[in-house]
Amino acid sequence: MNNLAQLWPTLKRLLAYGSPWRKSLGLAVLLLWIAAGAEVIGPILVSYFIDNLLAKRNMPLGIVTGLAVSFLLLQALAAALHYWQALLFNQAAVGVVQQLRTDVMDAALRQPLTAFDTQPVGQIISRVTNDTEVVRDLYVTVVATVLRSAALIGAMLVAMFSLDWRMALVAVIIFPAVLTVMLVYQRYSTPIVRRVRSYLADINNGFNEVIGGMSVIQQFRQQARFGERMGEASRSHYLARMETLRLDGFLLRPLLSLFSAIILCGLMMLFGFSSVGSVQVGVLYAFINYLGRLNEPLIELTTQQSMLQQAIVAGERIFELMDAPRQHYGADARPLIAGSIEITDLTFAYNSHRPVLSDINITVPSRRFIALVGHTGSGKSTLVNLMMGYYPLKQGEIRLDGRPLDSLSHSALRLGVAMVQQDPVVLADTFFANVTLGREISEEQVWQALETVQLAELAHSLSDGIYTRLGEQGNNLSVGQKQLLAMARVLVASPQILILDEATANIDSGTEQAVQKALEIVRQQTTLVVIAHRLSTITEADEILVLHRGRIVEQGTHRQLQEKKGRYWQMYQLQQVGQDLDAGNVLTS
Repeated sequence: MNNLAQLWPTLKRLLAYGSPWRKSLGLAVLLLWIAAGAEVIGPILVSYFIDNLLAKRNMPLGIVTGLAVSFLLLQALAAALHYWQALLFNQAAVGVVQQLRTDVMDAALRQPLTAFDTQPVGQIISRVTNDTEVVRDLYVTVVATVLRSAALIGAMLVAMFSLDWRMALVAVIIFPAVLTVMLVYQRYSTPIVRRVRSYLADINNGFNEVIGGMSVIQQFRQQARFGERMGEASRSHYLARMETLRLDGFLLRPLLSLFSAIILCGLMMLFGFSSVGSVQVGVLYAFINYLGRLNEPLIELTTQQSMLQQAIVAGERIFELMDAPRQHYGADARPLIAGSIEITDLTFAYNSHRPVLSDINITVPSRRFIALVGHTGSGKSTLVNLMMGYYPLKQGEIRLDGRPLDSLSHSALRLGVAMVQQDPVVLADTFFANVTLGREISEEQVWQALETVQLAELAHSLSDGIYTRLGEQGNNLSVGQKQLLAMARVLVASPQILILDEATANIDSGTEQAVQKALEIVRQQTTLVVIAHRLSTITEADEILVLHRGRIVEQGTHRQLQEKKGRYWQMYQLQQVGQDLDAGNVLTS
């Protein structure tokens, strides 16, 4: 019973999603009760025929015909009503799933990035797709079956007690036995069903990883290893499903059929030991018929527990995502105007073991160009992600235009600060949609941005111009073209602060020069923060910050840092030597 109490809040919340379809569900329940009444009246007509006509060998043609026609019409009415109620339940179920998917996807979109750092993508996909489908089954199958069975059982009990109360009392003995079976089944099946849903999510996550990394898997001939891993996940899911089937096979139909047989024996004994005439043959027929019909809804009620358990577990997983903390934004909706940045005593760690950034202090006046350099893992990308507000600050402060970053509203932050990443995301949509991203931007502005980043020629060459659909993840574009497309998104509506995370790493030198010229224009109205591995691109920066192991170890202009002959000077000299060697190899070849 404690387990039922724990599951009830989730079930109540799932059922609450059906409230917009109350009228449809109410009409479906009414049709169920009418159909149950039509089914129950049939055996009463047959009982009357046996006891009052057949036993007395008095069979007027009109009455017999009327009984036969009435019986057939009742069965046809019951079938038609069941059809209509099934449509109504399905209509409500589809609406519930649609709303549930909308809510869970909205919750996923508003999750902080820390949630995606720790949770595999396949797990989230499983909650949006598979788990919501299980909830659909809750309405289509479980709720409909429970209501139908309850209506049928209720109607048959009324009919049985109206025919013979003594035989009815014998028949109702089956209910305590069935309730005991249901409680035992619910106790043992819940943990198994939770494992089944978890294994299914693991399978989805595995497929997502395999498909996303197919090129690497084939390159290093890892098909067999990944196939074995997927096989293990599938086998775990199979074994858990077999546990539920074994539990079903033992506790459900065989055991309930045994109870039904015992009750039938009790009815026969009561009929045999009763005085002659006290229990008529037609009444016994009706009870045997009802007992056979009663067995089926009881079995259905018990078997629905498995689907009910799956729906509740799926609901727990869905609501866990929906109730998770969302990305926090402030209430200050005033737009950024100057684009100044102040970072004070900033220390940050993704977990409590080791800080990624330590004691960072930076002041960037408006319209300045600063560069962040350092070896891989020095904390550059983490620092700009914090400027974007992707992660909450635990120690230190970032102020934009003199205002704390966490006080800015979503719109103020996203309109005021933009970032072009090294590995940009390209939507499976048109050029136009990828540049505008839902913003009110004209075609002329899009073409101008594409011209600036040297993508206009490519767009003109395509069949539908800027309305040509790009492949999934932009797979019909090169890596460099994706970076240029991401650059065009920013240049089409310049923010107050523009962050470039090695945004020119995969483009040729000619295109890079064009982008640099565009950035020179943008600099007049934007504060630039650039992460650069290619140090030749930041020699004109107003200030260069050198990070090492999460700390700022040097800062100054390119000339000042060269004169210091420290870490930056070493990095720059190594790159110059590398470029000279590459140039020499080209000339030799």
